[in-house]
Amino acid sequence: MASSRSPSPPSSSSPPYPSAERFSDSPCFLQYTASLKCLEANQDKGKCRQQFDDYKECKKKEREARLERNRKKSFFS
Repeated sequence: MASSRSPSPPSSSSPPYPSAERFSDSPCFLQYTASLKCLEANQDKGKCRQQFDDYKECKKKEREARLERNRKKSFFS
């Protein structure tokens, strides 16, 4: 006889959206989830422009910081 186990509840540490899993350690995680929540609530990208712009600006800063770190690395050390 097969056991009837109910699926375990999602872990409280897991991100609210499956696609957010890879961004969960990103400095832009809050902006990312805010844009998704807004889109989910409004179904209209136009109403979420501010959240998208905030996320885009954060990603730009994150990229600039990563490029600067890479510039400072020595390939021959």
